[in-house]
Amino acid sequence: MVYVPSENRYNTMIYNRCGRSGLNLPAISLGLWHNFGEIDVFENARAMLRRAFDLGITHFDMANNYGPPPGSAEETFGQIMRKDLLPYRDELVISTKAGWGMWPGPYGDFGSRKYLVASLDQSLKRMGLEYVDIFYHHRPDPETPMEETMGALDYIIRSGRALYVGISMYNPQQTHRAAKLLRDLGTSCLIHQPNYSLFDRWVEDGLLDVLEEEGIGCIVFSPLDQGMLTDRYLQGIPDDSRAARPQGFLTREDVTEEKVAKVRKLNELAKARGQSMAQMALAWVLRDKAVTSALVGASRVSQVEDSVAALEKLEFTKDELKAIDGILQG
Repeated sequence: MVYVPSENRYNTMIYNRCGRSGLNLPAISLGLWHNFGEIDVFENARAMLRRAFDLGITHFDMANNYGPPPGSAEETFGQIMRKDLLPYRDELVISTKAGWGMWPGPYGDFGSRKYLVASLDQSLKRMGLEYVDIFYHHRPDPETPMEETMGALDYIIRSGRALYVGISMYNPQQTHRAAKLLRDLGTSCLIHQPNYSLFDRWVEDGLLDVLEEEGIGCIVFSPLDQGMLTDRYLQGIPDDSRAARPQGFLTREDVTEEKVAKVRKLNELAKARGQSMAQMALAWVLRDKAVTSALVGASRVSQVEDSVAALEKLEFTKDELKAIDGILQG
């Protein structure tokens, strides 16, 4: 059957201005880091993207190395675009990134002009697109002059390969310098993508202040701490969980009793708010006005729905915030 999106898809989603740009992003965006690779079930990926769009999620985020194998998440997305979403291309914000190892040799990693331009050309081919809406440098490069990296981002916009550019995982000082270099070239840094969650609050040590000062939007990844800030690990490590996989950013060693004990207490607070643990964790990162969007991953449609439902209650009382901090501090 031909996919027809919900007529009500824009009725309940919250859209936030991205920094001082003219672009609005949904408060919840969908990342294709996991569960969209060649090894995953295509129809499940397709169902999640369809449902996300039906719920007003207009922003889909990728990187050149997402899979596995690397590149296959973009290929999966490209297939779904052609089958379902192509008529709605102008309603979508599609982003991808480059900065981690992608192919052998000296030109397939970090932040040189050669790597960034070649990587984006490959990404566009995999997705079957003429341009992406946002292209990120995925991580700082200690060897390549930042002038070259920012010059490449400026060139990518001027060549029509992307409408906006952003950075990811730059610290406050690097962010300030990158923004100035781009501004001097006549290009704005639209957005920064850092990790941020209840368990990882490094962005509060200056980065959010720099983003507000520079007028840069902020989309946070891993707001659920790779699944720890859900109900998945309250009773142990499920066999089908991310921590049970032999390779990944969340390992069995990360699921400590101390951390699980904190999640159990946070979960009780979430229940008292009428939310799931994941919903409260998403609401918490979105409480800061500097955060434009929370980037979530999903392995099934119900997780997409649960994430969007977090927007039904974003407010926190002072007592709730104090209780959360007390739990986190032990």
